[in-house]
Amino acid sequence: MDVSKLKFDQNGLIPAIIQDNDTQQVLMLGWMNITALEKTLETGLITFWSRSRKKLWTKGETSGNYLSMQKMFVDCDQDSLLFLAKPAGPTCHTGNTSCFYTEINYQK
Repeated sequence: MDVSKLKFDQNGLIPAIIQDNDTQQVLMLGWMNITALEKTLETGLITFWSRSRKKLWTKGETSGNYLSMQKMFVDCDQDSLLFLAKPAGPTCHTGNTSCFYTEINYQK
């Protein structure tokens, strides 16, 4: 894949959806700049740009719950990424497997 064709937003970021390679469960959504993407591709460990801390962070660097990249996809508009990963433990900082554990009740 030619990363120069990716469409980063006005802040130089692109959304990165992380999905469990084995279960297909969506684990989290993070943001990457070009440096985070390059580090992910270089190391195989998924790395993000923290918008709040304004720095790179490799998922699991403090918890040990790394996300090992298995596959990477780009959407048809080339403005979103999807990673299939093998998590080394819970992905969410709350201890949940996925950051998407809160269901919103919806009535039609």
